[in-house]
Amino acid sequence: MEGIKGNRFAVLGRAGMDLYADPIGVKSEEADTFHADLGGSSANICAGLVKLGSQASLITSISDDAIGRFCLNRLQHYGVDTAYIRVLGGEYRTSLALYESRTENFQNVIYRNGAVDFQVTDADMDRVDYTSFSALISAGTVFASEPSRSATFRGFENARKAGLPIIFDVDYRPYSWPSPEIAADVLSRAGEASDLIVGNDEEFGFMAGGMEKGFAKAQDLARKPGRVVIYKMGEKGAVTLADGQEIKTGIYPVDAIKPVGAGDSFMAGLLASIAAGHALKDSVMRGSACASIVVSKPGCAPAMPTTPELNAFLASHPGPAT
Repeated sequence: MEGIKGNRFAVLGRAGMDLYADPIGVKSEEADTFHADLGGSSANICAGLVKLGSQASLITSISDDAIGRFCLNRLQHYGVDTAYIRVLGGEYRTSLALYESRTENFQNVIYRNGAVDFQVTDADMDRVDYTSFSALISAGTVFASEPSRSATFRGFENARKAGLPIIFDVDYRPYSWPSPEIAADVLSRAGEASDLIVGNDEEFGFMAGGMEKGFAKAQDLARKPGRVVIYKMGEKGAVTLADGQEIKTGIYPVDAIKPVGAGDSFMAGLLASIAAGHALKDSVMRGSACASIVVSKPGCAPAMPTTPELNAFLASHPGPAT
């Protein structure tokens, strides 16, 4: 994981616009005010990383319209490098997610028709100067369609040649994929090509062909020397599999106002903490704290904590529930 300590991340995957209903608790269909900010899993990870003191560059494509420009502006607002974002004309569109700050009967309406981020190509991946980064991160959604599926595997190959560790957030979203069978095959291939794999119990179960086989799948992936697998179990915490060890960690209980953004924040907190020199178990705990912070605030990118905010949270939450 030495590359992670270099703290310069190339991130593959989408940026989108989030619209979330205001005030807290109101349903989308009853709201007359929505806040707009950056969204999309990979863009959220980038914003989270930069807020925690890391460098992050997003590699994707956005639509040549007001929504694409909004995302570009917000990425730059958060300090994310946008040099490798290609602006694409025509009918392709940047994703839009419309959700609310509530946990009961939570609704998230995602507009992904003609998604522009699926139009990333091999040429986009070959344009990247991999020597300027120390690690590559990918979210699973980029594998759901062509040409971005093949392009992402190309990016993995380029990163491997440059000696970068590959970090993979399984991030399975059924609505993006042509079939569960294709998804299971492709996500498994991506896992085999990665050095650090983060997923939840449902995602590993899906890759294994059944929830009851998920942990065995995680253990199997972790058998490769040097590979780290983090198996998340929601409120039950996580098991980190590394070098034949199983490290169990809990969560920090908070009053959640929404269920989204936790995984992106966990990834940012985990990687920024490893980069800052924290031990693996401590880094997982700091990632868990970031996840708890984000679900307790409106929005995703704006809810990502800074390092002082993370440290203040840890100081006021002495220990996680196991």
